[in-house]
Amino acid sequence: MVNGGSGQPPTPTALGAAELGVLFADGDATSEAIARAYQQARGIPEANMLRVTLPTRTDAIDSAAFNALKASIDARLPAGVQATLLTWSAPSRVVGVQGMQGVQGACAMGITAALALGYDVRYCGRCSATATTAYYNSGSARPFTNLGIRPSMMLGAATLAEAQVLIQRGVAADRLMTTGNAQATAWLVRTSDPSRNSREADFRALAGTTVPRLQVNFVDNTSGTGSDEITGRSNVLFYFTGLPRVSQAASNTWLPGAAADHLTSYGGVLPDGNGQMVATEWLRAGATASYGTVEEPCAFEQKFPRASVLVSRYRQGDTLIEAYWKSVQWPGQGLFVGEPLARPWAP
Repeated sequence: MVNGGSGQPPTPTALGAAELGVLFADGDATSEAIARAYQQARGIPEANMLRVTLPTRTDAIDSAAFNALKASIDARLPAGVQATLLTWSAPSRVVGVQGMQGVQGACAMGITAALALGYDVRYCGRCSATATTAYYNSGSARPFTNLGIRPSMMLGAATLAEAQVLIQRGVAADRLMTTGNAQATAWLVRTSDPSRNSREADFRALAGTTVPRLQVNFVDNTSGTGSDEITGRSNVLFYFTGLPRVSQAASNTWLPGAAADHLTSYGGVLPDGNGQMVATEWLRAGATASYGTVEEPCAFEQKFPRASVLVSRYRQGDTLIEAYWKSVQWPGQGLFVGEPLARPWAP
């Protein structure tokens, strides 16, 4: 918050604990324990804690059941809640009823996208262009009030112990880049995999900018003569690449609040990624948030985080959930995972 002037209420500049709803699955002791741990760490009001009923033994929920779930959540959340955090790991995607019955043609949305936007075939459909949102690169600090969108993020931890580590990482990120002398690095990698390099132009543009206390590195390995992976680096705050699997991410030392993802088809398909690396592996490696898609999206740049937007919004003081969501122009097929309130550039 910043002072709005004499006699004026404070002007919100980013989401806070009072604006976040935390959802946990009824009958899932791990989900509820994670939710309570998060509530304690972040000071989430009890009114914002919602117990919901959903099938947690399946990786997907059909659109009819999801629509009923979303209607119940929307009716019960306090009006001031602007975003939500999910504390279960399954289901992670919403599939059209026909798709659940094995019929070709129905499409899948990440459950975080579906909770924010509603299940709508305009936002999915495999390799087709999908709908954009007004939240993309937006300056709004009140997305539900201003745009009718509640961005959502799944914590992405399978156990309470994993969750506690991730939560503390997010808390430790707050004001990291606005107090003290922290120095951070960003790694933008053009790999030897040509099908997954659609973000190259954005990488180059970001690498050409000057960011105080952030060393931005563009690595070009299209020739295949070097390494496609960044290893043994320190103070990593951003790492964006294009590969089906990144095997050595944990060899790096990560700063709290780090964001990292790999442009590939099934990074959001939990738990196995259809054989590809899932977004939650970045969290286990040391990142604080990540992103992946839940059905074949093809390599549209608009369906994946735009690094320049994410870094810009983060630097302006957005929380991690805001900066990540604002960086994806067509987010319907995506799943956002991590600790949402991390805010390294908080005033």
